Amino acid sequence: MTNLTHPFLDLDGDKLREECGVFGVIGLADAAATCALGLHALQHRGQEAVGITSFDGTEFFTRRGLGHVAENFASGESVAELPGSMAAGHVRYSTTGGSNMRNVQPLYADLASGGFAVAHNGNISNARKLRQELVEKGAIFQSTSDTEVIIHLVATSRYPTMMDKLVDALRLVEGAYALIVMTPRGMMACRDPLGIRPLVMGRLGDATVFASETVAFDVVGAQFIRQIEPGEFVEVDFDGTVRTSRPFGDLRPRPCIFEHVYFSRPDSIFNERSVYASRRAIGMELAKEAPVEADLVVPVPDSGVPAAIGYSQQSGIPFELGIIRSHYVGRTFIQPGDGARHSSVARKHNANRAIVEGKRIVLIDDSIVRGTTSLKIVQMMRDAGAKEVHFRVASPPTGHGCYYGVDTPERSKLLAGRMDLPAMREFIQADSLAFISIDGLYRAVGLAGRDNACPQYCDACFTGDYPTSLTDLALRQDEDAQLKLPVGKVA
Repeated sequence: MTNLTHPFLDLDGDKLREECGVFGVIGLADAAATCALGLHALQHRGQEAVGITSFDGTEFFTRRGLGHVAENFASGESVAELPGSMAAGHVRYSTTGGSNMRNVQPLYADLASGGFAVAHNGNISNARKLRQELVEKGAIFQSTSDTEVIIHLVATSRYPTMMDKLVDALRLVEGAYALIVMTPRGMMACRDPLGIRPLVMGRLGDATVFASETVAFDVVGAQFIRQIEPGEFVEVDFDGTVRTSRPFGDLRPRPCIFEHVYFSRPDSIFNERSVYASRRAIGMELAKEAPVEADLVVPVPDSGVPAAIGYSQQSGIPFELGIIRSHYVGRTFIQPGDGARHSSVARKHNANRAIVEGKRIVLIDDSIVRGTTSLKIVQMMRDAGAKEVHFRVASPPTGHGCYYGVDTPERSKLLAGRMDLPAMREFIQADSLAFISIDGLYRAVGLAGRDNACPQYCDACFTGDYPTSLTDLALRQDEDAQLKLPVGKVA
């Protein structure tokens, strides 16, 4: 789910950001309250906006807001506005120009067949082309979100049933999607044929629940049943009947490997594997591939902690919390004046001087995106008296953009997109720098290595090997080429 104006631009962050999380429940009294709790567990997947839509058997109700789940659904009054035994919710990150109410999901429309609400995690990589075609046919869009394209495709489908309309619409779509859909007849959940974005199913008493991650089930007290398979459609009626289908056949799945590295919470299960176990194993592989003589292994909190534990266990170098993270730096923190000494990184992370002073440090982080944060953290270690700072990264170099629902900078702004390893080391001013290899990453998630002929995961941000067509990107590149033509020349 991205904004169609500037889908992949983020000028401030220095992390890859999963843009959304979804949660749905059907067959439970006060479904919205459970939905809000589930979304709270998925808050890390989107922290700029949240929405919940419910259905009481007759009417749909929606409440949406900018900010965190707790800021919008903390009171009983807010949940009371959402009656019914079915509810779906969404947390999102926005991209440039996208932080406004009209893009907050679930999106809702009154179709000829009745109400239709959809929560979408992912990105449609031909949404721009589809949108142009729909507008030329008379469609009127109310948002700049690619998710609205799905609604219009469903609305114009000539198939008789809602499930057939949805399948018909998604046959025209390329890219990644995990969808939770509500209609007056029940709830539907589905994943794209390659399963790029995650979606799981569980039970809460007699109710059926869906979520982006299993941790949401732990929080609401539901039992994890299984993941929704790539290309699978699941229908649940109000009487609890569950029907499944695979209208796109069986393709070899390509789930996003970065869920193991960073996106998912470590206490989730992704692709039938503990995320925490994967991250610890990544650290162990990293220690084998890139050993170094040092006194301490120090994680960049919080995302570097499991990999640092694995690196320490494999190398025998003691693990220490050489950086302490403040958990109270909110989004609305008052920015200091130009003369202020401390940067935003210093407000969020502070060196534990008593631990690192005079020591040779191995810093472990999950990834390097632009490199600006890595540079500041290395400098923080040196300012605290570290004798040497060796940087180890729990993912391969991120040299390519993601077009499947992850907010990534343009390739020219990715450190690995414009520098080789020695130049990156010099940029972040570390004594040494090493990334886990792509095969080492695959070994850490339980495989023998990467099958280059038919990769087991989507790893395009590392390899540039995109598993689907990128129609909109090609259109933009063609337009850019036209704009750069010399005056008087014709393409």
